[in-house]
Amino acid sequence: MMFDLPEDVREVQQMVRRVANERVAPRAHEIDRSGEYPQDMFDLLRELGMFTLPFPAEHGGMGSQLAACVAVEELARVCYNTAYLLIVQWVPFGAILFGGDEAQKARFLPGLADGSLRSALAVTEPQSGSDVAGIRTRAVREGDAYRINGQKIWSTNSAVADFVLVAAKTGASDSTGEINFFIVEKGTKGLELGHKEDKLGARGVPSNALHFEDMIVPAANRIGPEGKGFKIVMEAFNQSRPIIGARGVGLAQGAMELARDFILERQAFGQPVSDFQGVRWMIADMATGVEASRLLVYRAAALVDAGKTGTELAAAAAMAKRFATDNAMQVAQDAVQLFGAAGISSEVPINRYFRDAKVLQIIEGTNQIQRNIISNTVLGRPRTSNRGPR
Repeated sequence: MMFDLPEDVREVQQMVRRVANERVAPRAHEIDRSGEYPQDMFDLLRELGMFTLPFPAEHGGMGSQLAACVAVEELARVCYNTAYLLIVQWVPFGAILFGGDEAQKARFLPGLADGSLRSALAVTEPQSGSDVAGIRTRAVREGDAYRINGQKIWSTNSAVADFVLVAAKTGASDSTGEINFFIVEKGTKGLELGHKEDKLGARGVPSNALHFEDMIVPAANRIGPEGKGFKIVMEAFNQSRPIIGARGVGLAQGAMELARDFILERQAFGQPVSDFQGVRWMIADMATGVEASRLLVYRAAALVDAGKTGTELAAAAAMAKRFATDNAMQVAQDAVQLFGAAGISSEVPINRYFRDAKVLQIIEGTNQIQRNIISNTVLGRPRTSNRGPR
């Protein structure tokens, strides 16, 4: 197996790296400090035409999950929040592309592609995070529309979104087979934007609660057949999971580079800090973890580009996400240690990497859930027992 990137992907890497260094990096600290939405970075990504990168050429993209991972890696190396702007645009695009009907694609994809539309995803609820089947938001059919009641939390990008993909139960059972996604447009009566979270990391892209009270949504805005749309959309999400791992790769690479530059300039006990064997071993472990993460992520992306689906892709994507994001946390933690007292100052960039890395272990399927996916592939699903008192 060859590990060289294809020429067209290398061109994307070089372009994004140059833009990241020259235009994104100078903004990263202020975006994190203020917690304000970086409209200028969104405009930059739109200017570069990056909102369709992973998608087929007929939609203006390269049709390359690998290229998307490389782009996210380069942006996350200097600014997690700017990389996140790409992902929150790609997720609804993929959901509608793979699960929507022709009318929905014609209505929403061009705007997502050129940046004139923004979207968000709303799945998580106060009582259920990883337990998607436990959501309580209900969509009841009434003629040619649905009446939706419920609430969501941690709906990232919803504060600036033109529409939100809302997961709601269309049946009475606690099964993902009874769930559909609905396209809920801004201004819909009964849709209320709730509390904005003051987050540990990923501070530049807002996450809000959403409340739905007798919200009427046209049946034409339901994605996929009733009771089947959820699985269609989730397969699209599985195909995008390598991109989440790519954020971990980029973040870890950036944290390691900051630590390297810091120790090369420092002296202690009459010698450069970079000459201490214990310090050198820490850098060696960082470099090894970054490279291993990169290979796992690129392999998972290559499987997507090769058309793989199902169990093979799910396991590879879960491994990539789990390893790359856990490694990002370890690298960021060690980098803070190498910075010493400076590492705990909010004025030093490594502080931001540490906080953003923690977010990655939790979002887009916690790493415990990723371990469940991986172990199910190796061992089969657990033989659970429902035996109660006899």
